[in-house]
Amino acid sequence: MSTTASPRIAIIGGGPGGLVLLNVLARRGISATLYERDDSPTARGQVGSSLDLHRGSGQDAIEAAGLHDEWLKASRAEGEEVIGTDKAGVTIIHHRPSGPDGRTPGAPLKPEIDRKILRQILVDGAPQGSIKWGHSFVSAAPAGDAWEISFADGSKVTADLVVGADGGRSRVRPLVSDAQIVHTGWTMVELAFASSAHPELAARLGAGSFYAFGEHKRIAAQHTGDGRIHIGATFPAPESFVIPKDDAAAAKVLVLAQFEGWAPWLRELIASGEDDSIFLRPLTILPIGHTWPHKKGVTIIGDAANLMSTFAGAGANVAMLAGLELAKALAAGPPGQWDEAVAQFETKMCKIAGEAAAQSDKNMKEALGDEGVQRFAARVKRVMAKLGIEPYVG
Repeated sequence: MSTTASPRIAIIGGGPGGLVLLNVLARRGISATLYERDDSPTARGQVGSSLDLHRGSGQDAIEAAGLHDEWLKASRAEGEEVIGTDKAGVTIIHHRPSGPDGRTPGAPLKPEIDRKILRQILVDGAPQGSIKWGHSFVSAAPAGDAWEISFADGSKVTADLVVGADGGRSRVRPLVSDAQIVHTGWTMVELAFASSAHPELAARLGAGSFYAFGEHKRIAAQHTGDGRIHIGATFPAPESFVIPKDDAAAAKVLVLAQFEGWAPWLRELIASGEDDSIFLRPLTILPIGHTWPHKKGVTIIGDAANLMSTFAGAGANVAMLAGLELAKALAAGPPGQWDEAVAQFETKMCKIAGEAAAQSDKNMKEALGDEGVQRFAARVKRVMAKLGIEPYVG
């Protein structure tokens, strides 16, 4: 690597992990450039639902980025409510925060924030000009002690450290690992609609997260800060399963067929999806405990390194922690002399991410297995019991 005063760091991908890395490096006096394939921060019309940042990972990262106040202001305490039902729509578990501020007294602060709002906060916090939009990574090749990066628009840059933060289908990952993502056997279809258009459905879902389980399937629903409700319909399906891209009605018919016999109002959550909100999201993961031999000048973080299921709410939190930990590792040593620090970072984060991925896999198999709602309810009760709280039913 270069030993100049200003070694070149290229972050590929503008998800939460890459953006945390960019922001924390800047606060520690280290310049970097992030290259994102999207043409602008608003290029994606639908960027998932909401998430809660955990203490010890996502919250630590947002604080180190100097954006804690912005995150807290944009978060929703009422998003901590949780409801779980069976396929008949009968409530099995219901936790509603009881504090005057809409939070659970004594519980760790875990308000919900929309993914697109979190991304915008991180984008706004980054140094001006440090994000290059419309740069789709194609390849990177050794160039002496550095790497030459090529983008789809024909442009090239040279970097001393390339950080792949470009998601589960990472194009950077093959530089360090031949691991392939694998299909879990389940697929999710994402839909959304305005809560004001279906107030009777919105009222059934509570103010936070709603889940209905049965027959190795799940319907999840979340309110977002823009007045919409995001639905995730998960069901067993082969990797080859597809839905029509240009026929929303036909797509919903295919999804509804997976939930035949479920409560009419649960099926209505799917039928109410707006035509332009339907997206197929196959549930894929990297091998649990994924590691790779260290390679000088290249590393990967977030889903590029440790793609896991969504059933522990850990993916974004682990990605943000990885961005924080890598920034700390780079800041701890002389500029450009990072090889050993990066190798130690990889060992540490792969262990943390491997444990999170294993828990997520366990949760997924419980929730989508036999007696899924009972297992989900038992897990919620265990969490609440540690806080001295008794969730109620009904």
